[in-house]
Amino acid sequence: MKFKPLEILTHVILILGVLLMVLPIWFSFATSTHDNVSIMTEGMKFFLGESFTYNYNEVLNEKGGWSEEVTAARMFVNSFIMALGIATLKVVISAMSAYALVYFRFKLAVPIFWLIFITLLVPLEVRIFPSYKIVSDLGLTNTYTGLILPLVASATATFFFRQFYKTIPDELLESAKLDGANSWRFFIDFLLPLSKTMLAAMFIFMFVYGYSQYLWPLIMTTDEKYWTVVMGMKIIFTENYEGVALPRTGERFAYIILSMLPPVLVVVILQRWFIKGLIQTEK
Repeated sequence: MKFKPLEILTHVILILGVLLMVLPIWFSFATSTHDNVSIMTEGMKFFLGESFTYNYNEVLNEKGGWSEEVTAARMFVNSFIMALGIATLKVVISAMSAYALVYFRFKLAVPIFWLIFITLLVPLEVRIFPSYKIVSDLGLTNTYTGLILPLVASATATFFFRQFYKTIPDELLESAKLDGANSWRFFIDFLLPLSKTMLAAMFIFMFVYGYSQYLWPLIMTTDEKYWTVVMGMKIIFTENYEGVALPRTGERFAYIILSMLPPVLVVVILQRWFIKGLIQTEK
């Protein structure tokens, strides 16, 4: 096969882009398999070392924190529960609210949509004190409910679902009515199957959003058993080696690699539907 110069240049740029993204991750992973002394004296590593089992076992099972009771494994579970709860509720509520705005044609549908959309201008950092006050008064601090519920409303997902539903032909609704389907049956049997690619795309976005939260869990949790992965780096401090305090660099890199796995796995599992949800236009 003959390649044109433009095609060669395009592939070179793509390969360089891939290397730019992959190499830092590989350096982090390779470094995480070495002991702290060699990392401090020789710098980051490109090849694998012999401390893989030790470093990753220490990260997952060593107890730390102020109470010396919390483990990274527990924090991974907390982050997964929080991200899964936020993503699931965001997608469900956004899909249902968009369905109501598009198909229940009441007079205030458009103003209500724009009122929802305007909330994009009010990020969590702006409303964090009143949100905390409400959650605290309800007694939901140090609970999974308190971590999840205040972050559930999503104008972004509502907007995308609304735009998606507006592209579906009205003839589909008329056919469903002729078949005797009510509003709920039309939503479950017709719209949701058509929306599976959009559901997957929105679920991935919202899962990563929930998983990467730092400020809200930091304010909401005073009990270490509700700490999340993003908060957990501060429990990995230093270790003593022959009377010298050394940063636990290898374990920190191992912690970073492990913290990347849940969102990466979600993207890998749902990538086929995710890509279709971003590029599909025909229904």
